[in-house]
Amino acid sequence: MLRWTLHKRTDQNPRTSCTLVSILVKELERAERGDLRHYIIPLLHTLMYTLIQAPCIPDELCARVYDFCKRLLTLPKPFCTIGLDYASRLQLERTAPGTLFQRMVISEHSLPSAPFPFQERIFIFADPELLPEAICKALATDTEAAQVSQSRRGCMSCVVTHALQAALGDTCDTHGLRARLQVTQQLLPCFSLVLLCLDTLEKQKALPAGDVELCFQQVVAAVEGSAGGSGRGQHRARLERIYQGILGSSPAGNAPQEGLQGTPLPNPNISFHLWTEDEQLWKELVLFLRPLSQSCEPEGPGQGLEAAELPELLPGCGCCGQSRFSVLSTDSGIERDLPAPDEPCAPCAERRRLHRKGGIKKKPSPLDSVALLQAGSAVPGEKPPGKTPGRAGMPPEPAAPRRRLHTARVVLLGDDRILGRLAQAFHSLRKREARRVFLTPRLDLQFYHIPVVPSAAAVSAGAGSLGDHAGPEELCEVAGYLGRADPWYESNINTLCHIIPKLATMPSSPSRALVTDLFLPDVIAYYARMGTQPVLFQVHSVKVLFQDPAQDPAEDVFLTELLVQVQESPSHRELSTAKRKSTLDGPGMDLTVTYRRVVLSDRQKELALALRSTGLLMKAIPAEEAEGLGCLSVTVTEIIKSSHLAGRSFSAVANRFRTRIIKVRSPEQRPFTVRLDKDSRRTYRDVIGLDVSPCLEPSYCLQKTRTTKLSPQETEDVGLVKYLPKSLLLPINTFAGVIP
Repeated sequence: MLRWTLHKRTDQNPRTSCTLVSILVKELERAERGDLRHYIIPLLHTLMYTLIQAPCIPDELCARVYDFCKRLLTLPKPFCTIGLDYASRLQLERTAPGTLFQRMVISEHSLPSAPFPFQERIFIFADPELLPEAICKALATDTEAAQVSQSRRGCMSCVVTHALQAALGDTCDTHGLRARLQVTQQLLPCFSLVLLCLDTLEKQKALPAGDVELCFQQVVAAVEGSAGGSGRGQHRARLERIYQGILGSSPAGNAPQEGLQGTPLPNPNISFHLWTEDEQLWKELVLFLRPLSQSCEPEGPGQGLEAAELPELLPGCGCCGQSRFSVLSTDSGIERDLPAPDEPCAPCAERRRLHRKGGIKKKPSPLDSVALLQAGSAVPGEKPPGKTPGRAGMPPEPAAPRRRLHTARVVLLGDDRILGRLAQAFHSLRKREARRVFLTPRLDLQFYHIPVVPSAAAVSAGAGSLGDHAGPEELCEVAGYLGRADPWYESNINTLCHIIPKLATMPSSPSRALVTDLFLPDVIAYYARMGTQPVLFQVHSVKVLFQDPAQDPAEDVFLTELLVQVQESPSHRELSTAKRKSTLDGPGMDLTVTYRRVVLSDRQKELALALRSTGLLMKAIPAEEAEGLGCLSVTVTEIIKSSHLAGRSFSAVANRFRTRIIKVRSPEQRPFTVRLDKDSRRTYRDVIGLDVSPCLEPSYCLQKTRTTKLSPQETEDVGLVKYLPKSLLLPINTFAGVIP
């Protein structure tokens, strides 16, 4: 709340930007001298967020920040990583002031820009079965209210105004610019709007929408051209000509001396989704890449979706279900021979004409796999895909990988149960991508987590058979680990765990939809913009064997924990036998546990246990940071029988060990239940055995299978397999990652 208030005050009073930056730089230098590293990253994030929004910062002050970021390169991760990222951004900002603000607004609102064609969107997912209706409704209302205040023209006007003021400084007539560009009311503070109406609204006539877009394109071209290497003087001269073209013949020096008037940073494009379908995440990402208006247009061989998947993924397009397969082509190849697009959903009709059934599928070449490997390292500035002409006798260079122009920031609201569901969806997505690459070369997928725990009554009512795990701390183990690893995440994000339910129960104001300073959208935007350091969580796979031999084994994944409990309702045939046996052997059931123990020397040592137990708990999230994220902490509750003069007694002893691979069997074929990720909806009954191991990356498994078929004698990873990631890791972004 304090950080949000600080940024809002700076936003409303831009004159304090230079003072705040100067104070933050002094605090950073003092933390560096005192070796107080845990203060560096929070101060640096606050400083950069202020620099992006500030209308004009002196170059001497930017130079001090730039030098400090360069000194961070001598420190270990994550300090050197964040320092390098911010140093490269500051170098751009010093060359062409306003570049960071401009690029952020263009990408977040998908504004048309040829020099910078990147797009971003924030997807908020909440499970309606885990959160009360009041919380979901409040989040949807705030998100919708934040989007109502944004408009295409308003965002373009903000980019133009901020770029001109960053280049011209105090000589820029901000009020005149706003009047000509007609900045919308929602994007201006109230006092600026009053001044605008009194001083310049009647003096200046607003530009048409087409002229505003033309000015926007000119400013973007000038700023991106200056960021490419031209000097700061040429940058100022270019923007001064654009400024004079907007305001007329009045020179820049005739601006009223009113000081700095900042331009508020618009909220990003945020969409709120109730996670009701298993494939909903995949569908939303596909529609982000290929909207309904473009989803049916063929993009190239092997780049589109399967014909059978299109009707399923695009339910809003009714005529997609009427696709037919043609054998004979009736297309003359002449554009004017095509029918006029007056029939409904012309792209779908075009796809029906051009789609063909059958055909020979070409076997993927090794270059395709190489392109998939290189897709993860695609960065802006690479040459576009295509063939380059080579010299005579020289083979042509392979096509460059497709640039990732889209970034999807998926924010999960809830506790560990929704993260378990995310692990399922992520594993399904990776399996789909291994079979046919579609999202990987085009989309940069980022995951974020905001813990939300409703009241204790709602937790106990919705948790089902959670039992002892119904507490907020047990339901938010991932958020607790992230808070221990990153103190800035703890103070900014983990504190929302109890704030969001309180905000949802507050009475709504009639003018809430008109309020621009919405707390939750602003905090989510700050987290998505500044949280760029991922923490990698190992996803574990589990194979469940059932009591019925006719039932196929089930395969699933989990992220946080797996719980094994003795099944309470045995069949009628086994009821009398189980009662007699339990009186003799005590409570619980016989289990055989085989596992590979994790030791410091990293040597594999396989052990086996045969014991009587009432339950078994595997936790993948360590209670302490030093334990690491790659192992399972297993707790087996063993029943010890003792005999004495008074008779027999039974006591429970907890056996704890760490492992990566474990197998559990019931030698008596007595069933037990298995629950994954604390979610009662993911419970397996009548289980007699399970195998748990780290989940492998599906692309690694597929390539390993192909290599094994070609070279059955090879046991080690050879060829492309050794360059692929072996384990499936779920990245969740924080502000600093794991601070050692």
